[in-house]
Amino acid sequence: MRRLINLVLFALVLGAAFVAVTQPDTLPFRLPWNPPVTGTPAAPGEEAPDSGRPLQDLSDTALKAAVSRNPISIQALKAREYPGSALTVRQTLAAGSNYTRQVVSYQSEGLRINALLTVPRGTPPQGGWPAIVFNHGYIPPAEYRTTERYVAYQDAFARAGFVTLKSDYRGHGSSEGQALGGYNDPGYTVDVLNAAASLRRDPRVNPARMGLWGHSMGGQLSLKAMIVDPSLKAASLWAGVIASYDVLSTDWNPPPGEKRTLDALNRRYLRLLSPNAYLKELNGRPIQLHHGTNDKDVPYSFQKNLADDLRNAGQSAEAYRYEGDNHNLSGNLRVALNRSVQFFKDNL
Repeated sequence: MRRLINLVLFALVLGAAFVAVTQPDTLPFRLPWNPPVTGTPAAPGEEAPDSGRPLQDLSDTALKAAVSRNPISIQALKAREYPGSALTVRQTLAAGSNYTRQVVSYQSEGLRINALLTVPRGTPPQGGWPAIVFNHGYIPPAEYRTTERYVAYQDAFARAGFVTLKSDYRGHGSSEGQALGGYNDPGYTVDVLNAAASLRRDPRVNPARMGLWGHSMGGQLSLKAMIVDPSLKAASLWAGVIASYDVLSTDWNPPPGEKRTLDALNRRYLRLLSPNAYLKELNGRPIQLHHGTNDKDVPYSFQKNLADDLRNAGQSAEAYRYEGDNHNLSGNLRVALNRSVQFFKDNL
């Protein structure tokens, strides 16, 4: 049995568990066992394993060991360190109504990552201002600009008395590094966690009052960060790519007329790779969900999937459904922003 497990782990090291291709917000998978197999040939110099024991019968312990080798897994992310750095001012921008705006940078794995920082004017509350790590959705990295997009979103939280930091992520705009995507590579998640660590260092911020806001791809990054960093207190996720990975592999933008399916082994593997398998580690920290039913980019069913997973893990969520609204909640933007602002006032 040990030889069999070792061979499975070796196969996973040789091939990525999944790869996002072509569409930026789709997630077809290249699976570790494709097509499914019921036995594995022996490695050179080893006896053949018991070919009568199907890999589908591997225990969760064996699969978790395989999953932990994948750099995007929760286990691998927890094994890293996220020291962040002091925030360095790169450019001072026109101020908001009651807050300052600056382009700053911080360090993430030796890379200089740019971000948009807002800080309320006036005397901070005792212990410092509450803060929100602001995680944007997919924008083509070469087209991304620090000061564009999400202006109204970030402004709503800044006006309400929160420090906000919107990371560009690596490879976006003038940030260093390669933009390898938010799903099949850990880089963006690492940047989010280092953004949180950098905010925590800032003397104007109360490190005990920090949360995350995420849209679309940023919703998944925020969910992962919440699980990895237990000091993050709350997250508001808008139109998030937050279904379990086995669901994403079958239900996210399948080719027209084609139905994707998974065998039992690959479904178990992807489930254990997903952050949704570790929701108990939220330990009651609050999650808020927003999604439109006419979202053409990320289906509303993904919010329902996470809500079900949270419930099954003994966690609660505050979930909002916006009938007929789109991916950006354009028809209910002010209502959704007000709800998110109140959520953070209540929970940070």
